[in-house]
Amino acid sequence: MSGHSKWNNIKRKKEKTDAQKAKVFTKIGREIAVAVKEGGADPSSNSKLRDLIAKAKANNVPNDNIDRVIKKAGSNDGKDYETIVYEGYGPSGIAVIVECLTDNRNRTAADMRHYFDKFGGNMGQSGCVSYLFSESGIIVIENNSLDEDEVMEACVEAGAGDFEFQDDIVEIVTEPSELSSVREALSQKYNIISAEVEKIPSTYVRIDDAEIANKMNLLLSHMEDNDDVQNVYHNWENMEDFED
Repeated sequence: MSGHSKWNNIKRKKEKTDAQKAKVFTKIGREIAVAVKEGGADPSSNSKLRDLIAKAKANNVPNDNIDRVIKKAGSNDGKDYETIVYEGYGPSGIAVIVECLTDNRNRTAADMRHYFDKFGGNMGQSGCVSYLFSESGIIVIENNSLDEDEVMEACVEAGAGDFEFQDDIVEIVTEPSELSSVREALSQKYNIISAEVEKIPSTYVRIDDAEIANKMNLLLSHMEDNDDVQNVYHNWENMEDFED
């Protein structure tokens, strides 16, 4: 799992402005609404909703906001969103997967194609890059002077598959189907920063040209700022070398 940029993306999101944080609230709200309509409004019997409530709280979404979205979705009020996944290549052949929840697929498709074209990439057909990624549950916990052996024991007991100990965080890998149970077990002992099923690339591509890197950063930024976009995955290996 070493090399994937999830934690870098989290840190970048934590530094966003209030307006951008509001976008994060909106995106999580859409996910919650879909989860409620698919599995009901009771988190005790809807593990997806339970995970999303934890995600919302980790992103400092107020409880009132969470309750309002659940109530609205449970009453079948509001918009219906569909999941659409776009794939393509950024500059230098960086593989990009964009997961969207949208109430207007024509608008979203036009936006994604525009971003790819504007910043030196091209949008491809379904499946053109997804074979380069596999899914894993990734749990990030805060490392506030934790004991590595104790964390390892806790991860094994919780059913995690692997973990990586870093200076400020610990990244824990699970099977996607085990994410919820492992998160709940570890949350009894540790501060969970994030817990989501992620797409992890099997191969990575480096960018050594600053101008190309700038285009790739712009591509990712525009996608992440789009209200319809939930997640953006890529296999850019040295992204941190070109961050501000």
